[in-house]
Amino acid sequence: MNQLTKISRDLARKVDGLKFEAPVAHVYNPLIYAREPHEKYLEKFGSGRPEAILVGMNPGPFGMAQTGVPFGDVTMTREFLGIEGAVGKPRAEHSKRRIDGFACSRGEVSGTRVWSWARDRFGSAESFFQRFFVVNYCPLVFLEDSGRNRTPDKLPRHERDALFPVCDDALRKTLSALGSSMVIGIGVFAQARCRDAFESTDIRVERILHPSPASPAANRGWAPQVDRQLREMGIL
Repeated sequence: MNQLTKISRDLARKVDGLKFEAPVAHVYNPLIYAREPHEKYLEKFGSGRPEAILVGMNPGPFGMAQTGVPFGDVTMTREFLGIEGAVGKPRAEHSKRRIDGFACSRGEVSGTRVWSWARDRFGSAESFFQRFFVVNYCPLVFLEDSGRNRTPDKLPRHERDALFPVCDDALRKTLSALGSSMVIGIGVFAQARCRDAFESTDIRVERILHPSPASPAANRGWAPQVDRQLREMGIL
């Protein structure tokens, strides 16, 4: 078991004990029910010393929620990352947000954009992970009674105050285990959380555009904009 796997299991246990109230009706923890492919990802790609860690917000219902891999669109996870594995069920499954694992027929736009960019820019997953690693800040999926996804920034303060320190600690341990000195938030929320987690340290914190289709900017060519942003940081 590598260091990232130990960090992940500790994080899974800690966040699984937290309580969330309405409007959150269902909480999915893919670090537990999708542990097999998640840990395959950590073991396969988490042994290098990447220049920077790319940090997302939390799992999407058709990405990491299904595959256990950050931005884990099923097709890209299987075909580009070469990862597949058994996926169980969350403790209380929402009827409108079924977990089908690698049998899920819906794609995730954000995941397709992230891993397609990695493939097109670096050629192979191995070449990409020599430079970068990808994690999500928060490992939980929050669903309202309607099935609507609720992001961590929309949680009430007392719930954030319980959740965020646990996620901060896991992120700091992940960075230390990988030996990186730079984190890049994928979107405004992730950058803000990275800034808080690494306040008063010499860790460099940057940001790239989030690939969500809800972002008009991302829909105007996400990959070229990310290339430009990383060039401006001196990464590409």
